[in-house]
Amino acid sequence: TMKSIIATSILVGSATAFTTNAPSNNDAALKAMPDRMWDTMVDKTERSAALPFLPRPANLDGTMAGDVGFDPFYLSSIPKNFSGFIQPPQWEDVGGGIPTLYWMREAELKHSRVAMLAWFGWLATDGAFGVTLRFPGDMYSVGSIPTAYEAHNQLVDQGSMGFLLLAVGFVEFCASAVLVEVSKGESDREAGDYT
Repeated sequence: TMKSIIATSILVGSATAFTTNAPSNNDAALKAMPDRMWDTMVDKTERSAALPFLPRPANLDGTMAGDVGFDPFYLSSIPKNFSGFIQPPQWEDVGGGIPTLYWMREAELKHSRVAMLAWFGWLATDGAFGVTLRFPGDMYSVGSIPTAYEAHNQLVDQGSMGFLLLAVGFVEFCASAVLVEVSKGESDREAGDYT
């Protein structure tokens, strides 16, 4: 019994160490909280057409084609200057930057175009359209690379994929120059417009 009394007093003593004697100022602390970012990311007066149980994202107001307000994580409304991904801010002044919605539209259009070309290339190299489209030369022939599925590893070993990586990197570098112009306000180009 003496052991149980000692154990109980130790438990009670350690539990009281986590309580405070100071008066509670919860109301004052809540009133001192800064404005939440959420308040700038949503339009509380309107519901999303795509997800009627959520408020409408602030940047998706229905003015763009296909815009019905589908952004359940409100990624389009995050206030972020994406020009730093292209050019470090310490190089020069990048102006107002690239808004989140512009950056996401640019990425979506570029990735969808690349995906469509990749799908066509995958099928065209295997002859799905009646003609087998390959680069000239024995190393790219159907005898050397029977299917597009096997092409990646063989072309990496051969060195062709390294050149492709450099070529795509160069194209991305050149295409990002216009995004720097957009961030500085020197260009009013629409996202995805490469004309």
